[in-house]
Amino acid sequence: MQGPTRSFASDNNSGVHPKVMAALAAANRDHVLAYGDDAFTQRAEAKLREAFGAEAAFLVFNGTGANVLGLQTLVRPHHAVLCSEHAHIATDECGAPEKHLGCKLLPLPAPEGKLTPAMLEAPLHALGNEHHSQPRVVSITQSTEVGTVYRPEEIRALSDFCHAKGLLLHMDGARLANAAAALGTSLRVLTKDVGVDVLSFGGTKNGLMFGEAVLFFRPGLAAEMKFLRKQGMQLASKMRFVAAQFDALLTDDLWRESAARANRMAALLAREASKVEGVKLARDAEANAVFAILPPETIRAMQQRWLFYTWSEARHEVRWVCSFDTTEDDINRFVADLRDAQRASKKG
Repeated sequence: MQGPTRSFASDNNSGVHPKVMAALAAANRDHVLAYGDDAFTQRAEAKLREAFGAEAAFLVFNGTGANVLGLQTLVRPHHAVLCSEHAHIATDECGAPEKHLGCKLLPLPAPEGKLTPAMLEAPLHALGNEHHSQPRVVSITQSTEVGTVYRPEEIRALSDFCHAKGLLLHMDGARLANAAAALGTSLRVLTKDVGVDVLSFGGTKNGLMFGEAVLFFRPGLAAEMKFLRKQGMQLASKMRFVAAQFDALLTDDLWRESAARANRMAALLAREASKVEGVKLARDAEANAVFAILPPETIRAMQQRWLFYTWSEARHEVRWVCSFDTTEDDINRFVADLRDAQRASKKG
């Protein structure tokens, strides 16, 4: 029997945006120099630098590689990276950051996924103490793993705090486009303009087939990146196919159009699902993810029909993620099934 063909499990599950696919096809002509020494890559890197006001931009294959390499330029093995307890680098990258950085990750309690300067005070008691890993970087995720969004003033407060303490600020921007679309800002307003030092900018979750970018905002930080990228197995030989996708993403604000659609569908899903008796939203849907608490029997029934993940078994909390190609029909069918599952669970 065929399983579900539409997914609310992750925006990674969506297909490729037609404009991105067209850009890939257009790049698939003739021969060009390998390893990024081509016009496609030069154009995409220039667009990235311009969009963000960045000093340097590097293309890589995937999000884990982007995070690891971005952080690797900032730390040595005796350092520590402070992050949220929900941070992707701490929970979903199979220990890759700790293995390849050789330093500690120090996850901090952050109920709503966001760090604040006050949360960072306690770990800094180790600064200067040779018996402890030295805090060097604060890493935040935008939008966060629990669907919340940092406002520009919140990021500025963190960057000011970090820089005053001699720390650097890294942003995992796998869903940065969704955050910028939700806030109605540019990409630069949430990064360069508020003091972010290094950014991992996501493309795969916003309609690309593959590819992420690492951007540097502080002069000098990118000096070793080209060597780290090669050693870290993230240098694409046929780089033009990563570059062509970012060129398309940054043309006519396709990134915003796609992210805004995913956000609108998430808002619709949150609104309609909350009308179903027995469904409780865990928090407001600020970007393209909806977190809801359901009876466990309803979760089991729905997962027979649709793809999505249970976020917390203990709280019976699930996560539903919308993509650039999620439709109102997807939402309507999902909510109808949710209503049926709830009715069935009450009868049972």
